[in-house]
Amino acid sequence: MPFREISAKMVQAEVAPGQRVFSQRGAMIAYKGEVSFTPNTRSGQGGVLSMIGRRVANEAAPLMTVEGSGQVWFGHGGHHVQVVELAGDTLYVEADRLLAFDGTLEQGTVFLGAQGGVRGVVRGQVTGQGLFTTSLRGTGGVAVMAHGGVLPLPVTPGRPVHVDPQAYVAHHGDVRNKLSTALGWRDMVGRGSGEAFQLELSGEGTVYVQASEEKL
Repeated sequence: MPFREISAKMVQAEVAPGQRVFSQRGAMIAYKGEVSFTPNTRSGQGGVLSMIGRRVANEAAPLMTVEGSGQVWFGHGGHHVQVVELAGDTLYVEADRLLAFDGTLEQGTVFLGAQGGVRGVVRGQVTGQGLFTTSLRGTGGVAVMAHGGVLPLPVTPGRPVHVDPQAYVAHHGDVRNKLSTALGWRDMVGRGSGEAFQLELSGEGTVYVQASEEKL
């Protein structure tokens, strides 16, 4: 894994010849060695590049490719950073939560409805996360961002985890999600809080949440 947590808000990436690291544009803080930074301008079905985690509103998280030989330090907006190590599995993460990731990972976009039918679509509309989320699959490291720190919560069979949709950051493993109402319809009338809804994750894996409902 090329990433190492330097502090709660910064990671270091080791870049070697023949290897690539992707990061959000503007996330480079400093670097040493012979390292190049190239903006990604292409997009395509199922790929990240400039359209990683694209939304219905055609929003995108612009990326840059980092190559060469040396060390690069990444951080963004003073957000807390957590490195997630994948070992052949898949991480599902909101695009704006991605700081940097190993270029060996297979990247794609996932339609939320595929994990929850109509409920998945409703989740995207209600939470403002959009109808698509980003998938990263393979073996390597991913640095994700959050407000107030990242808490990994285990999801075990028969014991689902309920998360405030605004606090959701990412999940991996054999995990299914669905949106459910936390309050009755009459209680929801006149309420604008996202707490009227819960994201229920079941199966086996890990869900990552942030200590805030604030969007990045």
